[in-house]
Amino acid sequence: MSYDDNSPISAREARRLFAGLKAAPALVLAVSGGPDSVALMWLAARWQRSLARGPQLTVVTVDHGLRPEAAREAREVKRLAAELGLPHRTLRWRGAKPKTGLPAAAREARYRLLAEAARAAGASHVLTAHTRDDQAETLLMRLFRGSGLAGLSAMAPLSERDGIVLARPLLDVPKSQLIATLRRAKVGFAEDPTNRDTAFTRPRLRALLPLLAAEGGDARNLARLAARLARANAAVEVLADGAERFLRLRDRGDAPQAGVRSFEASAFAVLPEEVRLRLLLRAINALGHEGPAELGKVETLLSALDQAIAASLDARATGRPVLKQTLAGALISFAGGRIQIAPAPARRRGGG
Repeated sequence: MSYDDNSPISAREARRLFAGLKAAPALVLAVSGGPDSVALMWLAARWQRSLARGPQLTVVTVDHGLRPEAAREAREVKRLAAELGLPHRTLRWRGAKPKTGLPAAAREARYRLLAEAARAAGASHVLTAHTRDDQAETLLMRLFRGSGLAGLSAMAPLSERDGIVLARPLLDVPKSQLIATLRRAKVGFAEDPTNRDTAFTRPRLRALLPLLAAEGGDARNLARLAARLARANAAVEVLADGAERFLRLRDRGDAPQAGVRSFEASAFAVLPEEVRLRLLLRAINALGHEGPAELGKVETLLSALDQAIAASLDARATGRPVLKQTLAGALISFAGGRIQIAPAPARRRGGG
């Protein structure tokens, strides 16, 4: 769908934005009080009223306890939700806050609390107000961090977290259009000062966007790039699925070990490099116990595996391990012509 960046969203456009959610039993709307999320609430309420039988909507505001204004903003969201006939809950992130990595920790807490609220409300989805501008900023953040194809796909319209579907119905809508929608409806909203705080990465990137736009790298083109990369990433995932089936067929006569993934090294070695990386990532993340593996470390592991496989073919190794190392709580070994990934032994605590 294409939009005039400064025109309010019509009722017809709103129906298209939320059409895929019509059959959901209940939805949680994540509303902070800023323009994007207030527009999400206003549009969703109008859409729901247009249906003979639509999902139950619950508005949830997460107060991270980081700004004194947040409690007042939550009360304002509650007031507006009541005007729209929607129930509202304020959830608070309690406990000590980290001194480093605060934005990431706050994001994790927010999604955890939203998922809990969705389960309590019997909701299948949590709706967030991420916009095309957010998508462009996310792409840039991941680009500068050296992310791979999956990371550069940025945010998906639908994703799963803690058993709840996260839906981003405004992902192709510019922020300016949401503000125009609220202004026409005479609906007020808050401005979070942290959105301009250059101590954080996202506001610094936001300040760069006008310069990038002058060179053709505006939010529309950056979001289009993310969508194209997501399309390519989905295709590579299909190839990785096929490669897993291929490797299983090669092992048809061998009973698989419980809690272990094993590949015939010679068959693994002929697969495209990106597919090999994904197979290792899948296995390590499934069997490791120290969180997701970093792509750069898996790339280093794959290089070592490739060298070990080549050396074993040249020397006709006797079956003793040619490679054995741990990564993200998984033990990866190569011996006897096979690559094996299993949970690594737990690290010993303490010393002495």
